[in-house]
Amino acid sequence: MTDHSDEGLADAGSGRSMGHVALHYGEPAEGPLAARLLSTIGLVETQMLPLPGGNFYRFVVEGRHFARGDGIVYLSALPEPQRKLVDAIHAAFAVGTDNEHDVVKDWREMMTADPEASFHFGFLLESLEDLEQIVQALRGDPELKERTNIVLNRPRPGDSGIDARLDASPVFEGVTRYAYGRAGVQAFIETDLLKAGQLGDSMVVELDFVFPDHAQHILSVVEL
Repeated sequence: MTDHSDEGLADAGSGRSMGHVALHYGEPAEGPLAARLLSTIGLVETQMLPLPGGNFYRFVVEGRHFARGDGIVYLSALPEPQRKLVDAIHAAFAVGTDNEHDVVKDWREMMTADPEASFHFGFLLESLEDLEQIVQALRGDPELKERTNIVLNRPRPGDSGIDARLDASPVFEGVTRYAYGRAGVQAFIETDLLKAGQLGDSMVVELDFVFPDHAQHILSVVEL
């Protein structure tokens, strides 16, 4: 295993940042609920453009990115050719039927065991309390609760302060799943409001928090 030291990496950049990601929802009527999901997880809506095939939305990860060219999430309706492709894939593999192909079943089992094993998108939060409030808000919204499945990971145990904080958490108390690392938590939000991945029928959005003053954590060093 290669473990690169962070020495010198902080100054090794070339003036670039993550620019944007383009997400899609399914039917045009689901646009407002998909947008509400993104707002609930903390994104800031900066534009809504009504279009005949479904609303187009622009979000930013936080307010300071409003006029910038990075930190952007675009949300629009799934284009018709892509929807037809997804339908053809589902028909070929009998997705969602009693005759569903074994490769699809195996893939679903993998994702159930490890939501980050395939395509997903992650957001880093600066506050554990904010992450907890988002999870509670999703669970408390009847429409979003119906369309989401939340899987939580705690960091590997051993830090008494972190363990005590999470034992008292309204969200992470009693969680027995552990991340591939320490000093951070993960909330995986699987939703069929967003269409992506191999089957084009759902997507996983990950929310992370890293406890401060830990150089090695779930997002800096992977532990197996």
